[in-house]
Amino acid sequence: MRTKRIVLAAVSLAVILAVVDRCNALPPLERRTRSRALTNTADTHLGLGVAPLVAAHPRLSGVYALQNATDAFAARYLLASAAERTLDVQYYIWHRDLSGTLLMQTLVDAADRGVRVRLLLDDNNTAGLDEALAALDAHPRIEVRLFNPFAIRTPRFAGYLTDFPRLNRRMHNKSFTADNQVTIIGGRNVGDEYFGAADGVLFADLDVLAIGPVVREVSDDFDRYWSSGSAFPVALLLRPAKPEAIAAISAMAARVQRDGRAVQYLSAVKRSTFVRQIEGSALPLEWAATRMISDPPEKVLGDSTDRELLPAKLRNLFGEPAQQVDLVSPYFVPGTQGVEMFSSLTRRGVRVRVLTNALEATDVPIVHAGYAKRRRALLQNGVKLWELRSLGETRPASAPGFGSSGASLHAKTFAVDRSRIFVGSFNFDPRSAELNTENGFVIESPALARRLSEVFDRAVPVNAYEVRIADNRMQWVERRRDTNVVHDAEPRMGRWKRIAVALLSVLPIEPLL
Repeated sequence: MRTKRIVLAAVSLAVILAVVDRCNALPPLERRTRSRALTNTADTHLGLGVAPLVAAHPRLSGVYALQNATDAFAARYLLASAAERTLDVQYYIWHRDLSGTLLMQTLVDAADRGVRVRLLLDDNNTAGLDEALAALDAHPRIEVRLFNPFAIRTPRFAGYLTDFPRLNRRMHNKSFTADNQVTIIGGRNVGDEYFGAADGVLFADLDVLAIGPVVREVSDDFDRYWSSGSAFPVALLLRPAKPEAIAAISAMAARVQRDGRAVQYLSAVKRSTFVRQIEGSALPLEWAATRMISDPPEKVLGDSTDRELLPAKLRNLFGEPAQQVDLVSPYFVPGTQGVEMFSSLTRRGVRVRVLTNALEATDVPIVHAGYAKRRRALLQNGVKLWELRSLGETRPASAPGFGSSGASLHAKTFAVDRSRIFVGSFNFDPRSAELNTENGFVIESPALARRLSEVFDRAVPVNAYEVRIADNRMQWVERRRDTNVVHDAEPRMGRWKRIAVALLSVLPIEPLL
């Protein structure tokens, strides 16, 4: 009898998995329309505005670091409002909150003006957005595609039962390009926590606005992802939108704009000196040779070689550091190979400094566990480690550097030898290296590289713990005005959370982090 029950259970499970597998099948792409970046945009307002600047700096791109969160929102908002012909937008996360709703409405407004809008979103974080995305796609001038989508829309986790290897790989790229003339690349997704509009913890992040030759490289890369075998039109995946759906998006945007918090936020955007600079064509651009690099979209299917991936491209462009490496990564999981790479640099006399989140500041404790297991080895081999504090109200009002109080680090950047800098979506962890697709800029700019070095010199000691080993014990040194406070355990964390992280660090999950 027991054997019979086991057989029936096995058969039932097999049937369930077969049904789930069938439901998990994605539709064919034969009906997908073809499109490419529009190049006839030199006569647009943006094109005419950047043309004399680009002509005065042949073969160079003009870049501007968007460190301030409000400026980062304003840049996207203004570009979408100024676009006359095309908007190409690619993101990993798009929240339906204050900033996300306002930016979504700017896409609708642009389409109403006749602008062609192409929106490519990774499908991992679109739960609850299906109706809005279908409504956007129903607009005759907007097309929405989902990258590496879940065929089973709800519950999402059901797709993992039969298709985990594929769905575990995501498109982490971010770009926002207007009229093929101005683009924004960097670490920010679309959401209040990235744009300084949230009440709670904000992400201290970094983007780069660019004009010049690199914009065409971003557009070409967008086309590569847009036409890849992993980009599915939402019309093939979602139920058709109701006729009133677009009006509902505009109505929601109107409600958001009347909200007191939104009024205050938009007032801050309008008061921004950055807004006046960009509207007056007075933005202080850094002109530098700039390369756009990315993973191939086939990476999410496991169909790419190591030399095609972003880490190999970074090694080729940066070469061997000779003097200094300054690295900022919110999710820093170097693994055995990373520890050896940094150790080999310090043995050659290269100064290596790393800023990541402290346990109290991280939004992903399990990733911190992957970093914590490598911390001692890095320190013993001469790497300088800093961990950003959860700053709260203790942050001095005059402190320079990363974002607002309560910030959690989200910027992904590093500089080599005070001469070259990378800004993009790439975290120094196995997920970025092996699983997700990433993109970013390599900028040959001593000025920007020196600026990052100065952040480590001046801002980081004020806002982060210095991690060190003393008497064979880990210590976290916190600078408070004229005194140092030494912590013998990860600061501001209860014993049980520290124990949980220690247990997670011994699990064989590092390749997934």
